[in-house]
Amino acid sequence: MRGEQNISRRKTRKIMVGNVAVGGDAPISVQSMTNTETTDVPATLDQISRLVSAGVDIVRISVPTMDAAEAFKSIRSQVSVPLVADIHFDYKIALKVLKYGVDCLRINPGNIGSDDRVRAVVDSAKDKGIPLRIGINAGSLGKELLRKYKEPSAEAMVESAFHQIDILDRLDFQNFKISLKASEIFMTLRAYRKLADQIDQPFHLGITEAGGLRSGTVKSAIGIGALLMDGIGDTIRISLAADPVEEVKVGFDILKSLGLRHKGVNLIACPSCSRQNFDVISVVNELELRLEDITTPIDMAVIGCIVNGPGEAKVAEIGLTGASPSNLVYVEGKPDHKIDNGNLVDELEAMVRDRVAKKKAAEKDIIATD
Repeated sequence: MRGEQNISRRKTRKIMVGNVAVGGDAPISVQSMTNTETTDVPATLDQISRLVSAGVDIVRISVPTMDAAEAFKSIRSQVSVPLVADIHFDYKIALKVLKYGVDCLRINPGNIGSDDRVRAVVDSAKDKGIPLRIGINAGSLGKELLRKYKEPSAEAMVESAFHQIDILDRLDFQNFKISLKASEIFMTLRAYRKLADQIDQPFHLGITEAGGLRSGTVKSAIGIGALLMDGIGDTIRISLAADPVEEVKVGFDILKSLGLRHKGVNLIACPSCSRQNFDVISVVNELELRLEDITTPIDMAVIGCIVNGPGEAKVAEIGLTGASPSNLVYVEGKPDHKIDNGNLVDELEAMVRDRVAKKKAAEKDIIATD
């Protein structure tokens, strides 16, 4: 088996978003956001269902109008995944979704008006035990900060964050998490690192407006990955101009690559070359598609030749090494049997599913014994 990561996470207080803990010693959770019209309840429910199937921990929904708030009520009654309502400016919408069972509000106290309005929202959230997320975005800093700093910067973002935090401090409200997002990686890193030692609330990580599927994945992996390696980050959202399900997949892949979350098949594969004894790329692509539904952690190596194959196969639960005339399958690091090219994918899929079934059965036995 592969070694565990040695990342020491930043110590924070723990908040609860529905039944998902964020911060403290809780696993780093993966979020996404619906991009349907919230008032189109069937479409939004369908998208949430697909996100849940992909393993999402928390789903955020934009609630810009009272009609959307009423739609949120219907959505809330039909899903069990924790829901965050994204609200700007109108405190009445915040009060409405708090009444309808929201699990977290993404709202900046400073942009919803008078002290009385802020107090009304905070008092309701406090009464119901609902956390807030302060969301600082480099693209929407206030005019005063832009006059002071001339342009968006990490320093301006942190000052904006403290403006929001001070409002909540005056209302004796500490049940919140915070994000400091920019589309520029270095600004994002500086902002999170600058704030990390000054408060103990959990951080929601993201590179905002990162781009399309490929470019956005790269930017997010670099930016979020760098912070996670620093031990910073308690929940993440990958912002892609793509199907939100892809955000969930990328989020788990980032956590999996750092050993911070173990979910589904961790597939190690070579890029292939002329030494390969089977079509590595097509086999890997097909396996990824077939095994997407698996959530049980399992390490699998698919290597096309005998140069690196044995070494990788020996540290995976199931490993395949290309060889001539037959490929060699390893189980738990030991040579197990040979397999021809004709049924590689079918046999490997069957082996993974059999192993997953045995793991689940063993877990049930442990639970029954306890």
